[in-house]
Amino acid sequence: MLPRSGDVLRVTKEASVQFADPMLFRVIRVHDWPTYDGWVWLDGYELNGGGEAVERRSIFVKISGLRTIGSAPDIRTRNARQPGARHVMPTRTR
Repeated sequence: MLPRSGDVLRVTKEASVQFADPMLFRVIRVHDWPTYDGWVWLDGYELNGGGEAVERRSIFVKISGLRTIGSAPDIRTRNARQPGARHVMPTRTR
């Protein structure tokens, strides 16, 4: 399954030999560039242990070697109202 924008991945040598030292990676975009079957170019940020972005990178990886740590929010439910929730209009102050 292709990663999505916002997904956090653990990238190891399973995804490519260049990642003998594993890293965390937050996906910005998945390129639709032609490549080998089962491989993909990803743009995103390398993350430190605290989940903060430390470097922007483009990586070429085997999809089957990626491990999802956290998923992007589902856009179909992001704007859905919660049952029983009320929309409150802000009041004007003078």
